[in-house]
Amino acid sequence: MNSFLKVAINFLAAVLLSSNGLFAQTPNKIKWKEDLEIYKKSLEQKHIDLYNTVTKDEFENEWNKIYKNVETLNDFEIILKLMHLTRLVNDGHTSVSLRNMPIHRFPFEVKFIDDKWRVVKVSNEHSNLLKLSLVAIDDVPIEELSTKVSETAQFVENEHSQIVRTGEYINISELLYTLHITKKEHQAVFTFLDTNNQKIKATLTAIDTDSLIKTTDFVHLTVGIPEITKPNDSSFPYLWFTPIKNTKALYINFESYPTFEEMQVFGGKLVKYISKNQPEQIVIDMRNNGGGDLYVGVVLAYALNLADSIDWKNGVFVLTSNKTFSAGTSNAALFKQLLNAKLVGQPTGSNPNGYQDMDSFTLPSSKLVITYSKRLFRLSDKANTALQPDIIINQKENDLFNNIDTVLKVLINRF
Repeated sequence: MNSFLKVAINFLAAVLLSSNGLFAQTPNKIKWKEDLEIYKKSLEQKHIDLYNTVTKDEFENEWNKIYKNVETLNDFEIILKLMHLTRLVNDGHTSVSLRNMPIHRFPFEVKFIDDKWRVVKVSNEHSNLLKLSLVAIDDVPIEELSTKVSETAQFVENEHSQIVRTGEYINISELLYTLHITKKEHQAVFTFLDTNNQKIKATLTAIDTDSLIKTTDFVHLTVGIPEITKPNDSSFPYLWFTPIKNTKALYINFESYPTFEEMQVFGGKLVKYISKNQPEQIVIDMRNNGGGDLYVGVVLAYALNLADSIDWKNGVFVLTSNKTFSAGTSNAALFKQLLNAKLVGQPTGSNPNGYQDMDSFTLPSSKLVITYSKRLFRLSDKANTALQPDIIINQKENDLFNNIDTVLKVLINRF
């Protein structure tokens, strides 16, 4: 065999081998058996009650299937099976995180609104897809592919967070390819419906996560109401307050948590403002609160309790949604009890009774991050269910298209 032919054969073999594994290009082969052993041992040691839902035998049987077949699977196939296995633990804080993995995403985001997967964010290049509904990927219908993705998506605690997480995972190209939804690893044909039910097809290419995070080349839908304007002098982009125009109400945006000391300062400013301006209603918006330190949230409740102008019988409202997670859900439950608040919006994405307080460890060879629960909280008299709103208000599609926040619009019209 001449040297040219040898080179050609070796090159062809390399191409075939690389196409057999999503991460096969990595120079150092991952020691998956060692990682799998650490995964199982660490979860058993660190999780407060790993086998509270799945039995140890069931968990070990599924773990053994992965362990015995490691040599026949590519890297992302192993990760996918680990994701399925971890879902058996059945708490939203015990998951396989992909944050250290070299994944790619298609340049759009969807949200489930009025029973449709609506495009709410997309690259400028494909701005014509904004507001359209996703109906198929590489001719796989949305009902089939969303079911497959929902069974794999992580950080799921109930049916409400499952919808959110499905939307968050539905644009990951490696996931879609390994689930046999897309025909190519980083490119696919997406089918959308416009408002006239006309099909629009677009061939999209996935972008690596690092590049996606850095780019600002996106258009997206936003909602709000003219009565609420974010102040320019707020200390935090995720925690601020402002009066609701033409009402006697105060709006508090509470999306994330500062430190304990910072919340004390914020609470002091809030009480001082209330004392001076005498609002009668308070709206605490926690619809995008993904969690943090629930004890910091209690500091906010303590501060508000000092405000005497508030109608404490009927004037406190907490907004929740399927994106209210973890400590956000816990604080919403506590505000209902401590502040006599009425919950408004949609059921929460996590349960007030359940395994929480997330920590993590990293598998040494793959660098895969595994999260787990350290504590068990009981903040409701209803087990294994989302925190339910007293007043259900859903975002309306027509309002979304006009950038109107349905929940706030309807609530404020009640004042």
